[in-house]
Amino acid sequence: MEPMNNRRRRTSLALLATPVISAFSLLPTPAARAESTGVARVDLPRFSAEPVGHRLPAGWTHQTLPSVERANRFDLLADDGRTVLRVLSDRSASSLALAKRIDPAVTPLLRWRWRVSNALAGSDLQRKVGDDYAARVYVLFDLPPERLGVGDRMKMAAARLLHGAELPAAALCYVWGTAQAAGESGWNAYTDRLRMIVVDSGKAHAGQWRDVVRDVAADFRAAFGDPLPLISGIALGADTDNTGERVEARFGDLWFEARRQTGGAA
Repeated sequence: MEPMNNRRRRTSLALLATPVISAFSLLPTPAARAESTGVARVDLPRFSAEPVGHRLPAGWTHQTLPSVERANRFDLLADDGRTVLRVLSDRSASSLALAKRIDPAVTPLLRWRWRVSNALAGSDLQRKVGDDYAARVYVLFDLPPERLGVGDRMKMAAARLLHGAELPAAALCYVWGTAQAAGESGWNAYTDRLRMIVVDSGKAHAGQWRDVVRDVAADFRAAFGDPLPLISGIALGADTDNTGERVEARFGDLWFEARRQTGGAA
């Protein structure tokens, strides 16, 4: 029988290999809609539009992990007059996943708000035992296999045998970390198909809402190069199964939007 600690430490890969990803090939590429500002925008199903309780917006699916004994708890609660997502992670891991095709060439900016109760003392993206984070936002990409080298194809084939055929070949993971400062990035301790980017770090801003905007197109190119593929889905969560800690994370609504033009037409 495989040791429990080895099964736990596959969390980052397993969080990506969720059954909801298999629906991506059935989804059409959504047309970005124009807001009153004239900026193209794609909203993800909004937490703020739902009543408080355990019912989540349509499209979001709680994905548990067979290799992790304890799952996170997800619910909606009121925070300063708005309904937000709450994630309770107590020596546990799981994710809330959404299958949605988005063209990052049209709407490259991802915006969201998050808040955590505390930083995780043992969180460290350079160590397998530290592969836990107070909050995570995954962006999954529909990267064609032919974009991979022979070595990477072999690694992906082995990983998909272990974690499922829907394991994406490229993903970004924005985290609230501890050991690394905000702005640092690196490959996940288990795979170089997952780029970890520290957005917030430590306890200085714990308990505060933080507004985040990331250029996912630029982040993808910095990690994987060109050409830029479609986004195939998003996943949210926190995980504490490796470090055995506890955290409460909250998320506001998420959406993609176009870059604003700063100059006149040439």
